[in-house]
Amino acid sequence: MRTVTGAELKSVLHFRMLIERMRQTFRAGVEVPMRHHHTVETYGQNDGTLLLMPAWQVNQSIGVKVVTVFPDNGAKDLPAVQGLYLLMDGKTGMPQAVLDGTALTKRRTAAASALAASYLARPDSERLLMVGTGALAPELIEAFATVLPIKHVLVWGRSLEKAKKVASRFHRPKFRIEATADLEGAVRGAQVISCATLAKEPLIRGEWLQPGAHLDLVGGFTPEMREADNDCIRRSRVFVDTREGACTEAGDIVQPMKAGILTDADIAGDLYDLTRGQRAGRRFYDQITLFKSVGTALEDLCAAQLAVEMVIHNDTIR
Repeated sequence: MRTVTGAELKSVLHFRMLIERMRQTFRAGVEVPMRHHHTVETYGQNDGTLLLMPAWQVNQSIGVKVVTVFPDNGAKDLPAVQGLYLLMDGKTGMPQAVLDGTALTKRRTAAASALAASYLARPDSERLLMVGTGALAPELIEAFATVLPIKHVLVWGRSLEKAKKVASRFHRPKFRIEATADLEGAVRGAQVISCATLAKEPLIRGEWLQPGAHLDLVGGFTPEMREADNDCIRRSRVFVDTREGACTEAGDIVQPMKAGILTDADIAGDLYDLTRGQRAGRRFYDQITLFKSVGTALEDLCAAQLAVEMVIHNDTIR
């Protein structure tokens, strides 16, 4: 059984290739049971979360990801999200590979947001705001720059020093990147805003969004978490990665639905609809679009399959 490390996975999972594979996988579909979501009590300020995410394609592959989310890890200089992925043969059930689940999650999550942006963001979008300074931030910036002509990136975080560290990770990029302490000003000037935080209160206000903006919400994976306010929902054409996940787990969708601000019919579509051409994405230039991602095991299986294929291919070449 092959072990694929985080560094190895990142070296073979190029975003352009992964985004296209993900587009094809959403079109084809896979079996994805609802993920298991368990609260794990801790002695810290915040409880931890255990997530189990299975998926399979008949006669091809079976995969399951085991993930832990411990928000207090930031104070210990550890990632909040950690995990591993087990890929098995779909015909025999034999284990094929164990992959670094944290690296896989970061890569596939950023690819899903970029896939959505390829349908929802204005194709001439040049200004990106990254809200959040965690491990996902550099991945999201790189992914968006793969599908859009990004020329200027701002990074905002509660800590300006952490935002500067994110910006400093990019050496000789094709775009200009810098940190900012002015969230409102940055949102007002951005064409694409991506949020990847553990916020429980909205950070982004709808009144700040300029016409034609695309808002990408990656954090908020529980009903209690929230990154955007109700005005963002009111002003936007709303899309999700999957309806089942977003309508039960994502605070940015669940809370407005409970308040009567958003209904099932108001959700314009998901990644299945977009990739299959069943729903149009952006309908006009000045439209504000919103994409809420909570993650799906389809994305994990797709990324794990591609990573293992590429690793085996590289081994063969050597």
